[in-house]
Amino acid sequence: MTKTAPTTGSDAREPRPFVFRMLAAIVVPVFGLLAKVRIRKGDSLPRNGAYILAPNHYTEIDPLVVAVAVWRLGRPPRFMAKESLFTVPVVGWALRATGMVPVARSSSSVSARKTIVASAALVEHGRGVIVYPEGTLTRDPDMWPMRGKTGAVRLALEAGIPLIPMAQWGAQELMARYGKKISLWPPRKLVTVAVGEPVDLSDLAGRHTQPAALAEATDRLMAAITALLEDLRDEKAPAERWNPAAHGQKETGRLEP
Repeated sequence: MTKTAPTTGSDAREPRPFVFRMLAAIVVPVFGLLAKVRIRKGDSLPRNGAYILAPNHYTEIDPLVVAVAVWRLGRPPRFMAKESLFTVPVVGWALRATGMVPVARSSSSVSARKTIVASAALVEHGRGVIVYPEGTLTRDPDMWPMRGKTGAVRLALEAGIPLIPMAQWGAQELMARYGKKISLWPPRKLVTVAVGEPVDLSDLAGRHTQPAALAEATDRLMAAITALLEDLRDEKAPAERWNPAAHGQKETGRLEP
């Protein structure tokens, strides 16, 4: 049984705090000059209650695409953020004011405890959080989703809340992978976003501490994200997801709880 935070009605939306509204009043119109964000299947994002949203990740600018899309769908876009950032003056205040979720990057026992706390907070406040299951920019040469990590599914299984796949495509026209400069011309490049149905994890409920269950849940999530991206790109992904370790590449876990 999926747990959700209390709501005031089936059509109620999560309140969007003033800090978010102030930022959105600036960011959304400015970003609209750079890109046209077209959303497909947006109804899959819950109008209220807790959820984990798991997008693909292939450029440094695509978090902004995801944030704008989530805002337009009526929810405040909250991300996982490194715990250390919460101690930085001004930055820490902004992260706390917008309800971003801190993630520990230490021992597995500390990480597990932080996951439990973060999951409980999401349910208690009826909030959603955006977690990149790949943990970093995909290493796949053609920018398909690579092998996922377990952070997103651990949060979802621990709290019993919906795990929702998302795919977006077109952000590479704004900023190349590993690039640092935004392409300003031509303006209003098309970026398409698709939100999928929640991944069915009902048979894995209560098994959030079991590596085999986490691996299976992660595989289902990455398959769902890849299927959405295949539709956006109108082409088939490779039969096997890219594994950086198998190709001698380093993996980083910037957003991995």
